[in-house]
Amino acid sequence: MVERLHLEQFLPYLLSVTSNRVSGRIAGAYEAAFGLTVPEWRLVTLIAEYAPVTQAQLGERSRMDKVTVSRAAIALTERGLLTRTPNATDRRSHHLRLSPEGEALYAQVAPQAVALERRIFGRFDADELARFTDMLRRIDAAAEEED
Repeated sequence: MVERLHLEQFLPYLLSVTSNRVSGRIAGAYEAAFGLTVPEWRLVTLIAEYAPVTQAQLGERSRMDKVTVSRAAIALTERGLLTRTPNATDRRSHHLRLSPEGEALYAQVAPQAVALERRIFGRFDADELARFTDMLRRIDAAAEEED
C-alpha cells in the first residue's frame, strides 16, 4: 500500500504556503507604496546592506535565480535607483550601489518592513522567535545539503 501524503500536515507545503502568504503581504504593501516587486525590494535592501555587490552575489544571498536578479536590477537601474560600476576583478560583472534616489527609497522602505515584521511576528515572544529563526536556518542548511 502506498503511504499517503496529507498536504495539510506536510511541512514543506506548510512552509511554502506561509512563505507565499507573508511575501504576498509584503509585495502588496511595497507595490502600492513604492511600485516595487518582491525581487526589487529584496535587491534594494541587500544592496543597502552589502554594497558594493555584484548580481551574482545578490543571487547567492537572496537565493533568487539569475534571471530574476537581472530583471530586478535592470528595472531598478532604469528607475535611477541603482548605479553600476565595472568590476575591476571580473570584467563580465558590475558592482551595484544604491543611487541617492535609491538611498531615499530605502529610507522609506526599511521602516515599513520592520513595522510589517512587528505586526506579523509581534504575537510571539523573543524566545519563540529565536527558536523559530534557528529552526529556519537549520531547515535551510538541511535543504542545501540535499542539493
